[in-house]
Amino acid sequence: MRIGILTGGGDCPGLNAVIRAVVVAGAVRHGDSAVGFVDGWKGAIEGQVTDLDPERCRDILAHGGTILGTSRTNPFATEDGPDKVLATVRSLGIDAVVAVGGDDTLGAADKLHQRGLAVVGVPKTIDNDLAGTEVTFGFDTAVQIATEAIDRLQTTAESHHRVMVCEVMGRHVGHIAVHAGMAGGAAEILIPEVPFSIDAVCDRLTRRHNGGRYFSTVVVAEGAQPLEEAESDGVGRIGSATDQFGHPRLGGIGAYVAAEIEQRTGYESRVTVLGHIQRGGTPSAFDRVLATRFGAEALAAVHDGDFGKMVALRSGRIERIPISEATGTPRTVDLHLYRDVAGPYLG
Repeated sequence: MRIGILTGGGDCPGLNAVIRAVVVAGAVRHGDSAVGFVDGWKGAIEGQVTDLDPERCRDILAHGGTILGTSRTNPFATEDGPDKVLATVRSLGIDAVVAVGGDDTLGAADKLHQRGLAVVGVPKTIDNDLAGTEVTFGFDTAVQIATEAIDRLQTTAESHHRVMVCEVMGRHVGHIAVHAGMAGGAAEILIPEVPFSIDAVCDRLTRRHNGGRYFSTVVVAEGAQPLEEAESDGVGRIGSATDQFGHPRLGGIGAYVAAEIEQRTGYESRVTVLGHIQRGGTPSAFDRVLATRFGAEALAAVHDGDFGKMVALRSGRIERIPISEATGTPRTVDLHLYRDVAGPYLG
């Protein structure tokens, strides 16, 4: 078979491991050939591809990012985009497409499948917010990076008797914030699922400091929102810019929280925004293994003709589910975990 592979959305540790699994296993086990669409759906629309062979892909397992490039191009927001994708696939003699991405990339894949595209999805998002799978690759690496940063901020906070605010990724969900905050012993964890009261946060920090803990770390997801401020005031957002999928470009909530804490409590406060540091670099061992397993199962689905499906981790096993089950509604943080396990005062 001739297989096309694309990676869409934000880059993520483990993408190259998926590509490697599909290309190498496909060639060795089935005699497949493979091409990669350059920059996600953009390459599929424009017919921009690159040849993929085992020699090129064998040593990319530990490399961060994606050798194919990526973009947030939405074929359904581009003039004649879906027709151009299907035309590209036909003209290149591609039998099946493996689409690696999050809700947006896979949502487009599902719509294209309904138009006749033979496609299998592989879930990818460091936010870990994709429904249908217990975890996505890239999340483990992002949590480890964030935890190491919180550990370092903790020592500075203690040395200077400061409040250190660490802003992490998490547009609609707070999985990274909760897991990294727990692992780093944060005093406060603020997530998009639960709007926070800045007054209550400051009260808890004051009681903590009065109790002899003269420093604190606060972890806040980029999409967290305070109760006291309306979204129209721009808290946590930069203007009104959106991408092709309609997502606002977030940022600034960490600075807001740090400024409010210092003003209300008098405690010297600083903010660190991890941003794209969480995306880059070498994937963890867990993410390499999970991405490889996903790639191998996606290849099996292609050869079974099981299209319109996404591979998913469930109870330790890799299974296949309809792509439609994984898109549209994000997988949010378990509020029991957040309130009863990762709640205030554990830091």
